[in-house]
Amino acid sequence: MSSAKERAWIARLVGITVFDPLGDPVGRVRDVVMMLHAGREAPTAVGLVVEVAGRRRIFLPFTRVTAISAGQVICNGLLNLRRFQKRPLESLAIAELLERSVDIIATGETAYIEDIAIEPGRRGIWTVTQLYVRNQERRKNILGITRRGEGKVVDIDDVTGLATADERQGAALVIESFANHRPADLAAAMREMDPGRAAEIAAALDDERLADVLEELPEEDQVVLLGTLKRDRAADVLEAMDPDDAADLLGDLPEPEAQRLLELMEPDDADSVRQLLDYEDDTAGGLMTTDAIVVGPETTVATCLALVRREEVTPAMSSMVMVSRPPLETPTGKFIGAVHTQRLLREPPSATIGNLVDAAVEPLSPTDSQSEVARRMAAYDFLTLPVVDPDGRLIGVITIDDVLDQLLPNDWREQTQEIDLREAADG
Repeated sequence: MSSAKERAWIARLVGITVFDPLGDPVGRVRDVVMMLHAGREAPTAVGLVVEVAGRRRIFLPFTRVTAISAGQVICNGLLNLRRFQKRPLESLAIAELLERSVDIIATGETAYIEDIAIEPGRRGIWTVTQLYVRNQERRKNILGITRRGEGKVVDIDDVTGLATADERQGAALVIESFANHRPADLAAAMREMDPGRAAEIAAALDDERLADVLEELPEEDQVVLLGTLKRDRAADVLEAMDPDDAADLLGDLPEPEAQRLLELMEPDDADSVRQLLDYEDDTAGGLMTTDAIVVGPETTVATCLALVRREEVTPAMSSMVMVSRPPLETPTGKFIGAVHTQRLLREPPSATIGNLVDAAVEPLSPTDSQSEVARRMAAYDFLTLPVVDPDGRLIGVITIDDVLDQLLPNDWREQTQEIDLREAADG
């Protein structure tokens, strides 16, 4: 039996860094690939799902893991960069097994898995030895607060039902395990699930979180997942998405279905999306979003800095503040110009922004080509550019991430080579 020091609890592995032998970070652990065996044979862990640069998930077999300790994983430096694809007999511990029900042999009670312990054996094979479970009982205390059932550690030999095919994992624990991760992390995990399982997770997410996840999925996966929702719920999620992302998604749906969803959305949100749907995808109008940081010329530097510091504002969007005459909602009054956040940091808090406009920021027309947008951003090192209509009103902004999404090939994250990180470092 391995010592407790060698034992690894799977839920605690998620998010920790994988290092090569030189101490350079390779990626982060996102899941553990398991093999469930029929009968009384203990399940085995065959490798890790590791997210590397570009949000690509690869498979790192345990035969290439040299150590798991102190919140880190050390590998031998040899990685296969082919995108991970789950095989038919494999299960993902975090995505599929946590919160699955098992039966305690001694008492006959049903319990739910909250964590799984694995220990190393021969030939790089890790075996499940213990489970941390809670019984299904829920009680209310004197304050009326619901408490979950008792939690305890049980040996794998003391339970049955883990490998039963028709057991379904509850969605709550999966969502909880990704609570402190970015939406892209949960989106990548859902891509590895079967469609039915992904639909369960989507149904359990709140509108804002699901909107964030949808924005990180490929277009075809967005369409499939949105189709699993009732129309009223789908409309609510579209409202929570950035207008440009919602427009892109609706543009991939059949016209009658897109119109029905637009009719169910709040009028202001629907109008913003309809405005974007009028433009071709490869134009500035098709790339822009109607959300922008817009202020009047009399606004102080202190107020502008407070606006860009908001948590929901993306780094690219926060790089520049747009200045217009009222109204300040797009389409605004006459567009005056833009001010870089870096400039704001050098000015007194009481200064007004109308005097700080950068004359070098030339706005785009909604009919400008995608290549013109990219050329302008590259030439001036801008992360955000304003888009104005023929009447000089600000109608939206384009951020660098939207330009990159259009310019990069659809499969840019997919690579099939295997590399030795030590050789790459030497080279």
